[in-house]
Amino acid sequence: MTLEPPSLDDGRHLWQLARGSGLDVNSPYAYVLWCRDFAATSLVARDDTGALRGFVTGYVRPEAPDTYFLWQVAVDSAFRGRRLARRMLDRIGSRLVERGVHYLEATVTPDNTASRALFASFARDRSAPLSWTPLFERAHFPSDVPEPHDPEDLVRIGPLR
Repeated sequence: MTLEPPSLDDGRHLWQLARGSGLDVNSPYAYVLWCRDFAATSLVARDDTGALRGFVTGYVRPEAPDTYFLWQVAVDSAFRGRRLARRMLDRIGSRLVERGVHYLEATVTPDNTASRALFASFARDRSAPLSWTPLFERAHFPSDVPEPHDPEDLVRIGPLR
């Protein structure tokens, strides 16, 4: 598996992978734009054929330049169970520390045990403190949709080493 920054041509593939992974899917335009404007703080995983099998998207928070916000992690269903999400998180974590970023944040729904375990293992293996706090409540999201959005807790890991 090759882990590298996304290219502009990867945007459509990120959208397809997000849709197939059960993530909250944004517009295809958002993923293309993401690959242009946030390629330095994101990465994709390609198999030996060059096919996109996973991605991590995130950005350094403008109001907190020592903090990276991880927006989405996706892994192709055929590649789950191979620690690909963790390898991508480790790579992005190492790149962040090299850039002077000391904290990683993400939001996770209370029932997402896989993501909670991923972040807990990442923090443990980096000997970094981890904290969970409520961030977004249901009331922060639109209520006139077929499926109301679950609340999201903020995970904060750091300082990273």
